[in-house]
Amino acid sequence: MQVSGSGDANGGKARFDDVYDQPDPRAYFRRLAPLEYEIPQRAQAAFRRAAAERDGGTVLDLCCSYGINAALLNHDLTLAELYARYTGPEVADLTGAELAERDKAFYAARRRPDAAPVLGLDVAAHAVRYAREVGLLDDAFAENLEGDEPPSPRLRAAMAEVGLITLTGGGSYLTRRTFAALLPWSRRPLRVSAFVLRTVDYAPIAACLAEYGLRTVVDPSVTYPQRLFTDEREQRFAIETVRALGAEPTGRETEGRFHTVLYESVPASG
Repeated sequence: MQVSGSGDANGGKARFDDVYDQPDPRAYFRRLAPLEYEIPQRAQAAFRRAAAERDGGTVLDLCCSYGINAALLNHDLTLAELYARYTGPEVADLTGAELAERDKAFYAARRRPDAAPVLGLDVAAHAVRYAREVGLLDDAFAENLEGDEPPSPRLRAAMAEVGLITLTGGGSYLTRRTFAALLPWSRRPLRVSAFVLRTVDYAPIAACLAEYGLRTVVDPSVTYPQRLFTDEREQRFAIETVRALGAEPTGRETEGRFHTVLYESVPASG
């Protein structure tokens, strides 16, 4: 279906700011493992398909954190293997530098022959630095485009080569401001593949993409679990917000998990 409507609601969702910008990803995986955070794995096949269909260029992963989407896109790995790696006893006592050295070899040994160049954008400077250091990202940008600051000259130059933008989870934190800041610098045919929580109205972003010639489609009957709720308060927020946006939470959010839908945007002339 085509995307329409307006508005936004995410104020009742728990935040995990303390683990999003650590020097390495161990705390992130330890915190999210009990919540069965799974959307990067759900997105893996869709992102690989979108990367294969892009008309050249690089991939830009928004809200990339430690490069998890890049890890799953470009390596013979599952999210379960990453959980096991970063929560296991064999890495618990390593320094950050020791873990980074091991991760370089770990990812290099699992690199797929069809790996796509990936850029990462996130406000978490430590996280993107780590992802860049271990080879998950070809380049990384610790910038916040939700404010008044424009993209840096380096990011503007990088956008000229982007053929695919990916997003998982960050729809709760990004608005059309980020896309409006990036898309004027696009020079290639562009696709956007975004897994967005059902508590978020994506229509303002879809409208922004339309201004740059992209048509957004979604099948709301197909949903993808993101994670367990942290508590009853968060579940109530999700159920109420999903209903307020015109969807039905029964069988999805009522069963204890956030759910996402996949929005895909492609050139309207394509």
